[in-house]
Amino acid sequence: MAEGPERVLFVHAHPDDETLATGATIATLVDSGAHVTVLTCTRGELGEVIPESLQGLSGEALGAYRLGELGAALAILGVVDHRVLGDRNARWEGREPRQYLDSGMRWGADGAEPLESADGRSLSAAEPGEVAADIAAVMLAVDPDVVVSYAADGGYGHPDHVRAHEATRTAAEVLGVPFYVVDSEGARRGPVVVDPAPVVDRKRRALEAYATQVTVTGDEYALSSGGPKPIGARESFTRLRTEEPSFKDYGIVARIVTLLIAGALGLFAGALLTASHQATVAVAGVPVPWGLVAGLLIVTALLIGLRIVFETRAVALAAGVGFLGASALLALQSAGGSVLVPDNAVGYAWTFGPVLVGAIVLAWPKVTRPIARAARSNIEEPARKGPDPT
Repeated sequence: MAEGPERVLFVHAHPDDETLATGATIATLVDSGAHVTVLTCTRGELGEVIPESLQGLSGEALGAYRLGELGAALAILGVVDHRVLGDRNARWEGREPRQYLDSGMRWGADGAEPLESADGRSLSAAEPGEVAADIAAVMLAVDPDVVVSYAADGGYGHPDHVRAHEATRTAAEVLGVPFYVVDSEGARRGPVVVDPAPVVDRKRRALEAYATQVTVTGDEYALSSGGPKPIGARESFTRLRTEEPSFKDYGIVARIVTLLIAGALGLFAGALLTASHQATVAVAGVPVPWGLVAGLLIVTALLIGLRIVFETRAVALAAGVGFLGASALLALQSAGGSVLVPDNAVGYAWTFGPVLVGAIVLAWPKVTRPIARAARSNIEEPARKGPDPT
């Protein structure tokens, strides 16, 4: 995780989705000092308008109006970094800005269904690689610790929600960003649960900002598709894993066992390498301390590898303590130095070299995943498979 305040990116399909599904979580994160970015994929041009007084809004006019509602809601929640997918600040480098239109949906016998015909400029009709690349561009700009979007079913099957999940998942996998999904209604509650009680009033006021889409009555709200639902319902999330869990996801017993194993590994490596660090080989008549060089390279690789694999300093520190403990024990001084670590230049280098290596590896601010920009080509290629609609 990056140094400084936590950075969280929320990816939602339409205005109001961010408040309906994650409003309490957003407000809670903002209050904790986190930097929250909300990325909205469409302007919601095909949303069903509830009030009679606003029935004249449709298409582009409705989309513009809903963006105004979105701005008011985000201000209430405390979000200052908002982006619309396809705009210049949410578009893959080198591509002209574009607008992703609301795909719309209809209710069928089995729930939400795509419309029989969708505009070719809509989010669900766009090239999947292009959508993923635009979301990745925001990730590269924001450098989030966590990205949040819908579950695979989009929550209730809306094609834009499903596309947002798929594209966000692709971008998160390529860039190595932990991806959490909003638990769908009726699904088992995930391990991350947010209590809305401290911020429920702000969520209520944010929902009230969406006059076209939401009716708020007391502690409940309703959409055009039905209701009512409680505003104070808990919001829960599940991490979508595409790789082994990191150290911070382990239980307490697993953490202790991991630290003990790392310490034992460090002890073994420290004893073995200390015993061989004085080894030399003659190259053109010049003695080269290959034992020292190999030992320093091995301890460097060991500590860096543990930091990357477990995404924490703790495991690398445990191995480092074990390593230095074994080395120090074998270097106990007697007259003229110890048997295994003699009082010579190589011995001094071995005494202080691993300490310097460990200090650098542990102090290095971020080695949990590759630099995001190095992964650009992995997304850019699929983004070019389809024609640019602009």
